[in-house]
Amino acid sequence: MVATPLGNLGDITRRALDILAAVDHVAAEDTRDTTRLLAHFGLVSKCFALHRHNERTGAAKLLELLSRGESVALVSDAGTPGISDPGGLVVAAARAAGHRVVPVPGPSALTAALSVAGLAETGFVFAGFLPPKSGPRRNRIQELDLAGLPMVFYEAPHRIAASLADLEAVCGGARAVVVARELTKLFEEVHRCPLAEAQAWLAADRNRQRGEFVLIVEARAEPAATARTREAETVLHLALEELPPARAAKLAAKITGGRREELYELALKLNEAKTHQTPP
Repeated sequence: MVATPLGNLGDITRRALDILAAVDHVAAEDTRDTTRLLAHFGLVSKCFALHRHNERTGAAKLLELLSRGESVALVSDAGTPGISDPGGLVVAAARAAGHRVVPVPGPSALTAALSVAGLAETGFVFAGFLPPKSGPRRNRIQELDLAGLPMVFYEAPHRIAASLADLEAVCGGARAVVVARELTKLFEEVHRCPLAEAQAWLAADRNRQRGEFVLIVEARAEPAATARTREAETVLHLALEELPPARAAKLAAKITGGRREELYELALKLNEAKTHQTPP
């Protein structure tokens, strides 16, 4: 599992280059991108495609190569494979077949963004890409926020504005957000502001809506994130899957000792968010 540069080719490690030169095959998310990367460092391409649309058949091919005693390096388009990128299924299959899987660490958009955010010294929750539609996206944000930790997401340019709007709607405008785009590339930007200002900042320059994004949202403040409140809200989420708001709030209060009135108000908000989900 070989990490490759996010953008700046100087970030590739010596070990990664040695591995890419030595292996018999390179399983690549995009063979065109990887061929260009290898050529830049004077390496001959020996790539075959392994991406989210062919991961099962690609995994079968990879296992066949390993069974013949050949070596394979797996790379994604950029960063560390297997983190919101293809690779997880392949790793599980290779391990189940008794093959050794070796990490070759290096660039990662997740850790690069966290290192300059100043928001996650004591932990964080990482959710990869949020759902593409607003209703499920808001529900997912609410669920993750129960942990009381900074939340980290990846986002695509065509959804960045809508995702920031939903984050503000769920978390409130006062919470800080770090918007990191095009990390290590020519037009890299890392901007921190309250969620209430994020959409205006994004709209002020059309170029800010281009590229690949990492979003980091500040943890909610105490005492809302106490263990008892988080437990009550978790139970409430589960109860709402089967019960109307009043009964769900009553059950959550009985189980956790939380205040029924507060849980009922929250249940109404959660139920309203569900009713605004966009039909598939």
